[in-house]
Formats: sequence, C-alpha cells, structure tokens
Amino acid sequence: MTQTLKTIAAAAVAGSVAFGASAEPIRNIVLVHGAFADGSGWRGVYDDLTARGYAVSIVQNPLTSFADDVAATQRVLNRQDGPVILVGHSYGGSVITEAGVDPRVAGLVYVAAFAPEVGESTLDQYAQIPPPPNFVPEEQQDGFAYLNADHFHAGFAGDTSAADAAFLRDAQVPIAMAALAAPVTVAAWTTRPSWFVVATEDGAIAPELLRNTARRIGAETTEVQGSHVVFLTQPAAVAEVIDAAARGAADALQGAAVEDGLAPSE
Repeated sequence: MTQTLKTIAAAAVAGSVAFGASAEPIRNIVLVHGAFADGSGWRGVYDDLTARGYAVSIVQNPLTSFADDVAATQRVLNRQDGPVILVGHSYGGSVITEAGVDPRVAGLVYVAAFAPEVGESTLDQYAQIPPPPNFVPEEQQDGFAYLNADHFHAGFAGDTSAADAAFLRDAQVPIAMAALAAPVTVAAWTTRPSWFVVATEDGAIAPELLRNTARRIGAETTEVQGSHVVFLTQPAAVAEVIDAAARGAADALQGAAVEDGLAPSE
C-alpha cells in the first residue's frame, strides 16, 4: 500500500471513529473562493449540490493574509460532522492546498485554481506561464490590489454579460498582495486524491498553466468551456465534478482501508 493511501486510510478510520460512521458516502462539501471575489459566486454550485443531498458550507475569506484565509477555512472545517470534499477556486486553490491536510478532508477539487508545491506561493506559479494580458491587478498604497476596471470583463469574467461583469467589477474584494506571495508550508494534494476543472477560456490563469498544474498534482481533470469564473457561469458542470470527487474519494477511502485491513471487504 502506498504511503499516500496509508495516509488517506488513516484519515478515513479516524473520521469513522470521530463521527461514528463507516464506509458511508461523503456528504459534506466546503467551497473556498479566490481573490477579488467573495463566496456569493458559489450560489449556483451550492443550489445544485444541496439539491443532490449534500451539506454545503461556504468560506468567506477575508483576503487580508494567507494565514487569515487558511484560518477562515479551518473554522468551517471544524464545523463539519464527517469527511469533507474541500473545493478551491483560483487563489482558493492555494488555501485548500494548505488547509486540506485536516484529517476531515477526504479529497480536493481545484476549480481554475493554483496548487502550489511546498515552499511555492501563488505568484510563483505565474513564473511558469505568465497571466493572460487582460489580467491586470493594481496594487494600492496599502498593499491591497484591485483588478483594473477596463480589463476586468475580459480578464476575469469573459463569459458573463456586460451587466454582470460590471457588478462583479464594482463588488470586487481587494486582496493583500502579501497573501499571494506567501508560500505554502504543506501540500495536501500529495496525500489526498484531487480533481481539477480547467476553464478553457480562462483570462486570469493561462489554460495551459491550469493543465500543467493538474498533471503535476496527478488530478483527475475535466475541461469546461468557460472563463475564470467558470464556477459562476457553468455551475452544473462544476457541481458534477465535485459530485464525482465525493463519490471517488469515498471509494478510495474504503478501498484503502480494506487493503490495509482497517475495514471489512464487501
């Protein structure tokens, strides 16, 4: 049995003891937003998943520091009553990479997201393939950044209407640039199964960088035609990947436990 599967199986058994469950489906989903946005953009994914019977929680990252965002995610994880699929969009992928080592987390879903290695920051990943030209963060004097208003639609939300893009632009949440420069200290994708949504029309992270990242972390990958906010514009497709992750992670946990003699076989 590989060390990764041993880690996952141990987490599964710990979860079964802690939550009084054994070989049950994973029903808890935690959604983590990225920079320049808040958790409200997950509404379509939330509606789809709750209709399928999932218990869905949404993290509201303060975007004030990487540590603050990991802590905000941890608070939500602490409220879960069983194994969790942890989902991150964009910079939220860096957050779940750090927070996803929590023993409740059974699987990770990266949605048009970063997935740094240990010692690597969100910004470091752009060194591999720079962002597309319409993605233009503008750092303010206080160290927080907004996206350039003139390039916002094309760079961030290219498949939304002009009206919706204007609202997202004017409601954007600034992020501390220091959060984007902070390196991760652990990489949960090394010990958790991962799924990845590549937004094929992403104007903030080059689709080729998304594909490279998905291959590097060994994620099961789905390509969805959509902009950087693919979770907002294609919620059914994103929810389908999260559902597949929940089912796949449950199977992996059970299979690993059986292989290691920690659970009875069928």
